[in-house]
Amino acid sequence: MKIATFNINGINRRLPNLMDWLADNAPDVVCLQELKASQRQFPARALEDAGYGAVWKGESTWNGVAILARDAEPVLTRDTLPGDADDKQARYIEAAVNGILIGCLYAPNGNPRPGPKFDYKLKWTQRLLDHAHDLWATGLPVVLAGDYNIVPEPRDIYETTSYKDNALVTSEARDLFRRLVAQGWSDAIRQKFGEETVYTFWDYMRNRWPRNAGLRLDHLLLSHPLIGKLKSAGVDKSVRGKDGASDHAPVWIKV
Repeated sequence: MKIATFNINGINRRLPNLMDWLADNAPDVVCLQELKASQRQFPARALEDAGYGAVWKGESTWNGVAILARDAEPVLTRDTLPGDADDKQARYIEAAVNGILIGCLYAPNGNPRPGPKFDYKLKWTQRLLDHAHDLWATGLPVVLAGDYNIVPEPRDIYETTSYKDNALVTSEARDLFRRLVAQGWSDAIRQKFGEETVYTFWDYMRNRWPRNAGLRLDHLLLSHPLIGKLKSAGVDKSVRGKDGASDHAPVWIKV
């Protein structure tokens, strides 16, 4: 099964890019983030015509997450992250697809810091850790895929000082990611690529795409039943270079 995550950065604006990528690569499951579309604005009919069933949690203007399944209908299990009933931001959705539980997440950016957005980032990510712990305890095959908005290690960002005060690289955020992986989850890209530098995001500003000034923000974490089944993984970097592209590239695994 090929499982991908793709921060689409506006699904209706970039629908042609998404459709081209789906047609060329035929992933079985796709986690989408940053839909920037309300529940009614989600292009379910177009995706259905392309062969994909979907569940989604929309939000006008910002956020939004979805799970697509090729020739199948994802079985929705939840569309909020537990731990804060007052949190209305559309950042987490979960569904079962062909025997695997898929958690799709769009973690908070956290900038500027210090401030309420950074505080929210840390609290939200702690809630993710708590939920991940519960998922791990089930013993089920689970993939937690999405834009974590955390650069785990210095090798996951190009050599620069421009991000030194950025929430994406803080010790607090990195410590939360380390604690998540320490529950037993495998960072699939790191598992397959070892020490190699891998980027999944290139900002639109300062010519960062042409000069490959990237960051690794998009991760797929695997629970124990899937770790030994990981066959391959990659980043469809060329998608970032298309006209009208998202600032993220699709990241995928095969299990």
